[in-house]
Amino acid sequence: MQIYEELQARGLIAQVTDESLIRDLVNNGKAVFYIGFDCTADSLTAGHFMALTLMKRLQMAGNKPIALIGGGTTMIGDPSGRTDMRKMLTREDIEHNAECFKRQMEKFIEFGEGKAQMLNNADWLLDLNYVDMLREVGACFSVNNMLRAECYKQRMEKGLSFLEFNYMIMQSYDFYYLFKNHGCNLQFGGDDQWSNMLGGTELIRRKLGKDANAMTITLLTDSQGKKMGKTAGNAVWLDPNKTSPYEFYQYWRNVGDADVLKCIRMLTFLPIEQIQEMDKWEGSQLNRAKEILAFELTKLVHGEEEAAKAEADAKALFASGGAGDAPIATIAEADLVDGGMDILTILVKAGLVPSKSEARRAVEQGGVTVEGEKVTDIKTVYAGETLKNGLLVKRGKKSFKKVVLG
Repeated sequence: MQIYEELQARGLIAQVTDESLIRDLVNNGKAVFYIGFDCTADSLTAGHFMALTLMKRLQMAGNKPIALIGGGTTMIGDPSGRTDMRKMLTREDIEHNAECFKRQMEKFIEFGEGKAQMLNNADWLLDLNYVDMLREVGACFSVNNMLRAECYKQRMEKGLSFLEFNYMIMQSYDFYYLFKNHGCNLQFGGDDQWSNMLGGTELIRRKLGKDANAMTITLLTDSQGKKMGKTAGNAVWLDPNKTSPYEFYQYWRNVGDADVLKCIRMLTFLPIEQIQEMDKWEGSQLNRAKEILAFELTKLVHGEEEAAKAEADAKALFASGGAGDAPIATIAEADLVDGGMDILTILVKAGLVPSKSEARRAVEQGGVTVEGEKVTDIKTVYAGETLKNGLLVKRGKKSFKKVVLG
């Protein structure tokens, strides 16, 4: 099976502009492609997995990736999938985040001469003259067409800033610049980016003529990758200082039955034939599938040793009911009230629930245990001295923390 057909078999392709041309490019290792990463935080998340593994797959097939750090576009903010305007970051914040991204990407992609490139669109976007930009690029865009784009339509009721309105033009210019200066002939992105990506394709064709058509091809991956990596309102980070290897393993171990095989197909490097056999699994076999998913993805990010340790710790914890190497949640002594802390506050402080109302429901429904004992009274209080020794607090069967007074 060639790489384009493998991408199809893994369910990664949503829309394409010129399928026969794309198939020829990627199957013959002739694609120079880019994926953009805006630097909105100091770590990539589990939601970036699809893009990172896609780049790795295509590089293994002989194609050349360009990891485009959005040092310039981050200063505007992508309105796609947003109901409000993103927080504006300083240039210093963006540069710091970009450096963090680079270190994490190197675990997935091989950079160097004749291999992958890492570029930053701040290098060309921040030096653009506004009037020249309007004359050279703005004339190629129809405001009517832009307003019909899904990424803008969903924001019109609550308000779309002029700053964000420019994002499509900036992203389109990226593809135009990369095509002219780096031989980039293909772009990838989530399907919520379709309008922005078509803008880049059209800009190249209008500026460089019909002869450029065969080389301005857009391939789109499913946007589910952007929906991954969120739990209890918090991102699942690739940085071990923000999400430990154990917590990372547990996140993937706890995906739903309906999603586990889809995640294995899209995100792991297990052979398609093996995954097709797993498609027949059901019942308790799905728990084994979740363990495989968690191990494979933890190995990709944190290495095989950390993945094996996380797997062993998880099994030991559930087998013994003990704390083992459970993730630690440290609470401050200043948060104690009369020298203790009630169970609802503990659950919130440990990050096991997003709010006290959720904590109350969990206790009242019999879903909370402390050191193996079910807690049924929402007024239960634990003394500071007890918390100093650490308490294993569980919500349900799969979410747990060792809570320690720091």
